[in-house]
Amino acid sequence: MNCLRELLKIKHLVSNPIYSSAFLHSSSSTPNVLKNGHILKLARTFSDSDIADYSELSLDSNPLHFDSEYAKVAGFSDRLVPGMLVATLFPRIIASHFPGAIYVSQSLQFKLPVYIGEEITGEVEATNIKEMRKKYLVKFSTKCLKDSNIMVIDGEATAILPTLAMEQQ
Repeated sequence: MNCLRELLKIKHLVSNPIYSSAFLHSSSSTPNVLKNGHILKLARTFSDSDIADYSELSLDSNPLHFDSEYAKVAGFSDRLVPGMLVATLFPRIIASHFPGAIYVSQSLQFKLPVYIGEEITGEVEATNIKEMRKKYLVKFSTKCLKDSNIMVIDGEATAILPTLAMEQQ
């Protein structure tokens, strides 16, 4: 069973181009340096396999994520992607542009459900940058959207960045 699970994970990783990223910047003349107003994005579609892997690691076995009938009785149209799994987009976006970033805090408000197979776009927007001892304390507005403009998660994050120079994605 474990061998089959590992093969399924590998197949999923190889065959599922679930990530796409983008960088949108303000009218700054130096787009490779983070400034207030810069928006970083990452789109991802969550699968059954993602939920199984998340459940195994987090020990979250909520039947809303595994049983369609249970989810329907609870008022949803189908099984839900765990909200905390969706929120993992934020640290991924920040760390992929700023290797060595240290996540300090995150607030989350779950607005709407996310269902398996929906493409979700995570966005982080720099709202406050402070230099501190040759590092940078950055506050980000965070949100996840489905269908390009329907907010499913809203919040704020703070991270310590080793540099404001962004790695190209």
